[in-house]
Amino acid sequence: MLRALDISTSALVAQRTRLNAVSGNIANISSLKDETGEANPYRAREVVFQTDESLSISGASGVKVQEVLTSDAEPRYRYQPDHPLAIKEGKWKGYVAYPNIDLTTQMVDALESTRAYEANVGVMEITKNLSRETLTILA
Repeated sequence: MLRALDISTSALVAQRTRLNAVSGNIANISSLKDETGEANPYRAREVVFQTDESLSISGASGVKVQEVLTSDAEPRYRYQPDHPLAIKEGKWKGYVAYPNIDLTTQMVDALESTRAYEANVGVMEITKNLSRETLTILA
């Protein structure tokens, strides 16, 4: 029974990481500068999961975060020649680079992650109840 709790716990941790990445993407949807203050638009983060074979029972396995990828998508450009961060020369002269983040996609990812989190909490509750009932039968 404890192994089943470990599997659900690994999923909770993975989904929390994913939800943190999504919330960071939404929070920075209009960030035009990077951490150093340079005019580089925010790049979306995406969490990649991997099966955790160290947590497996009866064909079920845990999950872990393999890596957090940074998007390499081209920024969205808007023509705003009077903006202080407008590009001064080259092909995109007069344009401002904005993060290429789709709010709808991020909201769907957040909802999916939240539902997966809730489902794993439900599995943990069922496992806990089964353990309690087993102890009642044995006592």
